[in-house]
Amino acid sequence: MTPLSSPLSQYWQTVVERLPEGFTETSLSAQAKSVLTFSDFALDSVIAHPEWLAELESASPQADEWRHYAGWLQEALAGVCDDASLMRELRFFRRRIMVRIAWAQTLSLVDDETILQQLSHLAETLIVGARDWLYAACCREWGTPCNPQGVPQPLLILGMGKLGGGELNFSSDIDLIFAWPEHGETRGGRRELDNAQFFTRLGQRLIKALDQPTMDGFVYRVDMRLRPFGDSGPLVLSFAALEDYYQEQGRDWERYAMVKARLMGDNDDAWSRELRAMLRPFVFRRYIDFSVIQSLRNMKGMIAREVRRRGLKDNIKLGAGGIREIEFIVQVFQLIRGGREPSLQSRSLLPTLDAIAALHLLPENDVAQLRVAYLFLRRLENLLQSINDEQTQTLPADDLNRARLAWGMKAENWPQLVGELTDHMANVRRVFNELIGDDEADTPQEEERSEPWREVWQDALQEDDSTPVLAHFADEDRRQVLTLIADFRKELDKRPIGPRGGRCWTN
Repeated sequence: MTPLSSPLSQYWQTVVERLPEGFTETSLSAQAKSVLTFSDFALDSVIAHPEWLAELESASPQADEWRHYAGWLQEALAGVCDDASLMRELRFFRRRIMVRIAWAQTLSLVDDETILQQLSHLAETLIVGARDWLYAACCREWGTPCNPQGVPQPLLILGMGKLGGGELNFSSDIDLIFAWPEHGETRGGRRELDNAQFFTRLGQRLIKALDQPTMDGFVYRVDMRLRPFGDSGPLVLSFAALEDYYQEQGRDWERYAMVKARLMGDNDDAWSRELRAMLRPFVFRRYIDFSVIQSLRNMKGMIAREVRRRGLKDNIKLGAGGIREIEFIVQVFQLIRGGREPSLQSRSLLPTLDAIAALHLLPENDVAQLRVAYLFLRRLENLLQSINDEQTQTLPADDLNRARLAWGMKAENWPQLVGELTDHMANVRRVFNELIGDDEADTPQEEERSEPWREVWQDALQEDDSTPVLAHFADEDRRQVLTLIADFRKELDKRPIGPRGGRCWTN
C-alpha cells in the first residue's frame, strides 16, 4: 500500500479529531487511516455506524462478496412491514455496502473491473429487492395482475447505460425502462385494476422507494427518460406497445441506448426471453449499417455544445478524449456490424473491445490504448465520486482533493497525474477523430453560422442556458421562445411516423 503523501498525512490529524468513540489513532490500521483520510463519505459513514469500521478492520472486503448481496438484503428486509421501513432499510444497506466498496477501491484490494461489477450488482440487488417487496404488497392490496388466461404477469425492468453494461459509477443515477407482458386485470384483491393501472402504481412506488430523499438519504436517482416517448409517455408499457414503438418510431439514439439494456434479476424465464428476442432486431440490424456514424457525430456535437454552454472544464466523461468518446468508438462497431457479428453484441465495453481486436476492426495498438485509457478514466472517476459520494466527473480545483486523487491514482503529485490523464485522453481523441470525425466538416465560417442554430434546435436548452441566437431577448421572451421550441419538439416526438405508431399508446 502506498504511504500517504505529505498533504494527506497532515490532513489525517483532522480526521483523528472526528474518529468514532472507541477508536484512536494508534488503534487503527494503516488501511483504515488511508481510507478515512481519502474519503469523507467513508469517514462520515463510520462515525454514524462505528460497527462498520470494526467489521472492516477485522476482515477486509472480498472480490466476490457481491454474490452475497441478495442474501444479505433478504435478511435486512425480513422485518419490513411498510413502505417507510422498506425505504429506510434500502438506504441503510446501500450505504453499508458502498463503504465496503470504497474501502476495497481506495486500497486497490480488488481490480477496477471488479469494482465496476460490484457497484452494478449492488444496484441490481436493491432494484430487484425493492421491486419484489412492492409487487407482493401491491398484490395484497389490488390482487395479482393476470392475462386473460389467468397467467400472472411480472414487472420486467430494463437497466440501461452503465447499469445494463455492469459498469456503474460509484455515485450514479440509474436509467430504467419498465415493461409488462400482456393486458388483463388483477385477480384476488380487494379491488380489481387493469394491468396498466397496476403496473403504473407499482412503478411509481418503486421510483419513490429508490429515489425520494429522506433523512437517510436516497438509494439511487432514477431516470425514466429513456422509455418510449420519454416524460410524455406512459411510465410502464406492455410488450406490444414496446414492439410497435421500436418498429415504427425507434430512433438512432434509442438504438444506441438499447445496446446496453439488460433485464434486472432472474431473466431466463419465458417472458424475459420474449422481450429480449423482440428488442434484438431493433438494436442489431442484419445488414452492415454505416448510417449510425452520422447519428453518433450528431450526438457528440450535442454533448460538446453542452460542455461549452455549461462551462464543464476538466470533465473526464464528456470532454474531448473522455469516457463518452471511448463508448462511442465501441458502439459504432456494435451498431454497424453487431447484427452479423455476435461477439460484438456484449453489453459491456471491455469484452466488446476484445471482440473488436479479434475481428481486426481497429489496430491492435489502438485497442490496447483504449483499454488502458478506459480503466484509468473509470478508476479516476470512481475515486473522485467516492470522496463525497457525489455524482461528478469534473476534476477538483482544491489542493486537498487533488492530493487525494494523485495518491489514489499512484501518482507522485497532481501535475504528474494531469500529465498521465492528458496522454490518455489524447490517445482516445485521436482514435475517435479517425473513426467518427466528420469527413465533410463545415468550414470555420459555416460552423460559426450554423452552430448556434443547432444549439437551439438539437439541444435540450434550459431556461437559464445562454445561447448567442437568443442573447438579445429579454429574460421572459427567451423563456417563452425556449418553451415553444421544447413543446414543438415534444409534439414531433409523439407524432406517429408509421401507420401503427399511434397504437403504441393503447397496446
